[in-house]
Amino acid sequence: MRCPYCRHADSRVVDSREVDDGSAIRRRRSCPECGRRFTTLETTALHVLKRSGVSEPFSRDKVVAGVRKACQGRPVDEDALAVLAQQVEESVRATGSAAVDSADVGLAILGPLRALDEVAYLRFASVYRAFESLADFEAEIAGLRADERGGGGDEVTAARAGRALARSGP
Repeated sequence: MRCPYCRHADSRVVDSREVDDGSAIRRRRSCPECGRRFTTLETTALHVLKRSGVSEPFSRDKVVAGVRKACQGRPVDEDALAVLAQQVEESVRATGSAAVDSADVGLAILGPLRALDEVAYLRFASVYRAFESLADFEAEIAGLRADERGGGGDEVTAARAGRALARSGP
């Protein structure tokens, strides 16, 4: 590692610590040439492969921006969105791959968002899964109700909730 002060080609590691829950390493270094100390931050690169074939670095900010749209008008604060983005990143990094499909990122968002706010989950899922009809909403709401009750959701109640959601809009 080059010294940022004298540009000497070598440096000595004085201290290493994990930061950001182990996703990065902070190293304190010393230059043998000029004697000055500096800090480096080492992270692993995580790339998202888009449908178009383009690869871009994973961004928690993009996750938060997408989820924020689904949470518009809902009682969800910025801290909760930041925690959700961290959960999504941890889930994606846990695959062990340096590159993940954007579809996998979307799937990683659905679980934590469902736990955070069911209405926001329905909004996000309707776009992500490309709902085409009221029946798609009704089926998803029936699934939510079935999970809430431990199985066997009430289809009539789910259909009413789906109609109410369709009238109120996303």
